[in-house]
Amino acid sequence: MWAKHSNFFVKLPFDLLLSSVKHPHLTVDSELHLSDALLLWLESNLENLERPSKTEDNCNGILKQIRVGLLPLWFALGKRNSFYFRQLAEESLDSIFRLLNIVPMGSLDTFKYSDLHHLRIRLTEYSKKMDLSGCPQITSTILRLSLIPQSYLTVPMQKKIIENLFINCEHPVRDKWVFPQNLSEETLSFEAVQEVDMSKCQKLCVEHAVDCFRKSFPSLRTLKAGYLLNIGTISFLQLLEKCPLVSEIDLTVDITPLIPASVTVLSSSPAEIQPIPEKTSSVKYQAVQIMLFNEFGPPLSNVTKLTLEGRTDVSDLGLQYISKLCVSLCHLNIKGCISVTDIGISDLISTSKKLNSIVVCDTSFGVNSVQALCSAISDSGNISLHSRDKRLNSAVSNFETLHIGGCQGVSKSSLIELMSQTQVLKSLCLRGTDLIDQALYNYVGSSLEMLDISNTKISRAALAYVIQGNPSLKCLKARDCRNLFPGDNCAEKRESDFPSLHEKLHAELGKMYRLEEIEFGWGFSSFSFISLEPALMSLKAINIGLGGMLGEDALKRLPAICPLLETIILHFQVISDIIVMNFVASLKNLQVLAMCYCFGDISMSSFKFPMQNLRKLRLERVTPWMTNDDLVVLTQNCRNLAELSLLGCSLLDADSLPIISCGWPGLVSIHLEDCGEVTANGASALLDCKALEDILLRHNVSFLYIKFFFTKMKWGILYSKTWYLRALLSIY
Repeated sequence: MWAKHSNFFVKLPFDLLLSSVKHPHLTVDSELHLSDALLLWLESNLENLERPSKTEDNCNGILKQIRVGLLPLWFALGKRNSFYFRQLAEESLDSIFRLLNIVPMGSLDTFKYSDLHHLRIRLTEYSKKMDLSGCPQITSTILRLSLIPQSYLTVPMQKKIIENLFINCEHPVRDKWVFPQNLSEETLSFEAVQEVDMSKCQKLCVEHAVDCFRKSFPSLRTLKAGYLLNIGTISFLQLLEKCPLVSEIDLTVDITPLIPASVTVLSSSPAEIQPIPEKTSSVKYQAVQIMLFNEFGPPLSNVTKLTLEGRTDVSDLGLQYISKLCVSLCHLNIKGCISVTDIGISDLISTSKKLNSIVVCDTSFGVNSVQALCSAISDSGNISLHSRDKRLNSAVSNFETLHIGGCQGVSKSSLIELMSQTQVLKSLCLRGTDLIDQALYNYVGSSLEMLDISNTKISRAALAYVIQGNPSLKCLKARDCRNLFPGDNCAEKRESDFPSLHEKLHAELGKMYRLEEIEFGWGFSSFSFISLEPALMSLKAINIGLGGMLGEDALKRLPAICPLLETIILHFQVISDIIVMNFVASLKNLQVLAMCYCFGDISMSSFKFPMQNLRKLRLERVTPWMTNDDLVVLTQNCRNLAELSLLGCSLLDADSLPIISCGWPGLVSIHLEDCGEVTANGASALLDCKALEDILLRHNVSFLYIKFFFTKMKWGILYSKTWYLRALLSIY
């Protein structure tokens, strides 16, 4: 996994690579990483093999070492069109669907459960991480199979028992603890494993999984279980009493449907939120707390980082439980948790004495929470403390991360007070708040590495002040900041004031040599870009929004100035074929390309180059000429896309969806808006994209066979409720 990022990896001799892959101590996080590495080598070397007649044998010989039943679904689907991986991808899909108890139409019938070795998750004594994310076929039985000694599979009677668990189609293996007791008791221990990622493993029984982790991973520190809606936050924390060393927990779910600014309707059947008892009945209130808290047993003293992003089952009462359970909590992420209140967040801050990082974007975080952050930690009610001493001793004075983006309840005066007490912050997000210059002038820290002041009213002078005092800044986001641009609309006035308005900010930005990500809009120009040039050599992501104008010359030079770019997002820029072709030909690491509402003359010739690393492509109002033939070319040159967004391609028709589903079967997200009549015959063609999680089909045709589409989609993969919510809200 480390070696494949080196230029020397593709120069390894074939025999050495093959023996390495066959070695019993081969250590990778997942079969996905192994597959990626082997495909990278094959694509670079097959043409140079000495004996072309054996090329196919060599290719199949090394790829057969991959345990195809354990690949993520989206990855296997996406490799259906791969020259080297096609047959193996079909075998992988066949095995995945059989493990999901779905026998696909036209099944190859090549997957045999008798080869149980290929169902064992790759673990060695050197493994530090087990990554199962995106594998819906993983069950408790497969997990247990991976943790028993290999010798058990050589005993005919024991092997037969295990095979029957997978073969019996009359009573398919579900998440029951059906493993024979004598095998369940004897499991291997992998002392080096410190992290497990089981995100999107919908069929993996959490209770059984945690029991396995307790026995086999005694050093487990990090557990990620994102996008699983079948588990409750508090009950999951209770389970982790079995894994006392776990310090980091991630229960993230999709936040997009929960943000009022993103959608109008939250849910047709809203989750039941337990109301907070009235403070007046304090005796009864405390009795309920004590009773429920006692059910959860002893505190989780080692949990220091907890991510609950987007979870609707977290209420104020839940936050109180969390503060009591996780007594050593340092980092909390409740971004998009719409069920918590300002008072609930402030209570958590007041009781969590070790808290030094908090992410509360798009919540009810407000004045009460700010007061809790600015309160002295240990003043014990001593009102004689000077205001300066209180600032140095406040809760927020020791914070390293403070993200309050989108929190409308924070007043200007609260922000001014808050900024005056933040001394050691490394990451600060204030986007969309009522931020003013005085707040930034009150900022006293010098350790910032990430600053997001997008969509605020700050001026260039205030921004320059902060940048000057924080030379280690790596990420700067300042989109939609209109006050960064001169207020007078007169062109002559702007030109005369140009040096004084820009010189200081550009001078400070140019001194930074560690910039990895920038987002700018109003006031960002080719002059700004030139001034920043010394600081952009390490840049990996650039996002230029409304009001910014790089100019053709700057965009042409972008790959030369920023050779490490992985993400390019351009809004309202003037682009041409030469610019796009330069991006494609020069930026080998490019993974995200978005061109939205851009001007200029681009044609299909811009995309007639292979972009094998590209994962996300957004073409919005820039390719109105796109036809089905152009779409075919795009599928051939961008084979590995996982996310596609097309807007304003009015020449597309009902044949476009089959082209998309055939060309990109591994799509996870698809947005089609104002694209002719792509849904004139319904959307059943998307049934072949069985890994889809996010669909937007809008203004493409007056009628859509939505009932048929979603009825048929149910049999595919076990999608979460979030998937249905996003799709139903977006199709109209």
